[in-house]
Amino acid sequence: MKSKDSDAPETVALLSKQQDVESNGNKQGNSGSESQKPYMFGLGLTTIVIGYYALCSSTMLVINKVAIYKLPCPIFVLCCQLFCSAAIVAGANHVGLLQAEVTEWAKLKKFIWVVVGFLGTIFANIKVLQHANVETFITFRSSTPLILSVCDYLFLGRMLPSARSWGALLVLLGGSLGYVMSDSDFRVDAYVWLFLWYCFFTFDTVYVKHMCDTVKMTNWSRVYYTNAIALVPLALSLPILGEHKKLERVQWTPDVVGPLVLSCVVGLCMSHSAYLLRDTVSATLFTIVGILCKIITVVINVLIWDKHATPTGIMFLLVCVLAGTFYEQSPKRSQSNSNSQQQQG
Repeated sequence: MKSKDSDAPETVALLSKQQDVESNGNKQGNSGSESQKPYMFGLGLTTIVIGYYALCSSTMLVINKVAIYKLPCPIFVLCCQLFCSAAIVAGANHVGLLQAEVTEWAKLKKFIWVVVGFLGTIFANIKVLQHANVETFITFRSSTPLILSVCDYLFLGRMLPSARSWGALLVLLGGSLGYVMSDSDFRVDAYVWLFLWYCFFTFDTVYVKHMCDTVKMTNWSRVYYTNAIALVPLALSLPILGEHKKLERVQWTPDVVGPLVLSCVVGLCMSHSAYLLRDTVSATLFTIVGILCKIITVVINVLIWDKHATPTGIMFLLVCVLAGTFYEQSPKRSQSNSNSQQQQG
């Protein structure tokens, strides 16, 4: 039987074990679980996937911020990222460097809603970065696990969080509210886009996790489907939104092209690593990991950018990150019931 993904030797081994990791359902799991067995350099499967995603996620936000600052055409920037991701996957599949299934209408229909959530999340993300600083976005993201933990229970078969995890999530929310009160760049239009992003992000996270659990395909195929389908409506919106007129006035100097190219490369890695991590952990833990790795984003942002928050705002951000370290992934209800029956027996 073939492994779930055969894109590259490392990815083959990773994905061939992912169903075991998901069935364990708890990051603390048994010490003998596949997710905790040393895989590379003494690190477990889940740790490696988290590290891959964290590297991409922690840099992508700042790279996008710089790219949009240098080239103030966010839809065009996103179109470039989507086109490059889809084209690279298609080309690499054609020459045999990775495996991506051919387009099937049955799967294509299910991916339409993935694209709706993806496009909505990305577009609102870019608009937020246009109107607010990076820390504002990160801190609002820190409150999403409260909603996602309930969605995990209602739609994805997880248990509700433990008392410790609820406490961590509430501290995350408190840190977010504290940041809003101390925001050095409060703007109403920014928070409207943040609210829209919040709605799209919640839907996208839950639905994509459902897709990973129910629609079996390689992760490179998921990357191709998402980026290729999303490119069509976004490219059609370029003339409608008038960005083609802005592009006519752009001077394509290296300091404009460089961040754009870099954002395309990191965007491909971000898309692939995100699907790997979604396949490995719950929707809530996926979001927690994204929040925790953003501390690297804050460090980079403070070092290279003058558009960051006040010291008080950064303090509240660190409170959010610290609270996230105390969160424990809830097990699947079926696993929890099985453990209870074994203990009673």
